[in-house]
Amino acid sequence: MPTTLVIDRARAEDVAAIVALLADDVLGARREDPDDHASYLAAFEAIDADPRHVLAVARRDGRVVATLQLTILPGLSHRGATRAQVEGVRVHADERGSGVGSEMMAWAEAEARGRGAKVLQLTSDSTRGDAHRFYAGLGYAASHVGFKKRLA
Repeated sequence: MPTTLVIDRARAEDVAAIVALLADDVLGARREDPDDHASYLAAFEAIDADPRHVLAVARRDGRVVATLQLTILPGLSHRGATRAQVEGVRVHADERGSGVGSEMMAWAEAEARGRGAKVLQLTSDSTRGDAHRFYAGLGYAASHVGFKKRLA
C-alpha cells in the first residue's frame, strides 16, 4: 500500500534529487548537468528568496518523487488579473501513473488560488505527447502557441 504523499516547499538538500528528476528524460538528459551543484544551488537560492516563486516537491517516505515550480505573475491584462505559471513539472519514473502528477497539479492550483491567481498557465515541449494528454485530462486547454528564444 502506497504511503502518504507530502507536498511542500523544497529545501536546499532537495536540489540534487530535483536535478535528477529534471535530467531523467530525453530532453533533460541533453540540457541538465547533475554534477554542476553550484549553479543549481544558486538558482535554488534565488527562487527560494523570492516570495513570488515556490519550488515544490512531493515526498513519499521522505524521498523526493516529484517537483514543480510555481510563479505568481501580476499583470494588467484581463482587468489586472494575477496569473500563475507552472514550470519544471517532473515525476519520478517509479511514480508515473500513480496519481502523483495530478496531486501536484491540484496542489499548484490551490496554491495559485490562495495567492489570488485567476489563471494557471503552463508550457510543455511540443514533443511531450504524454504530458499534453495528461494536462488535457486535468482540464487544461492548448489555447495558445508558445514561443521561446534562447538568449544565452
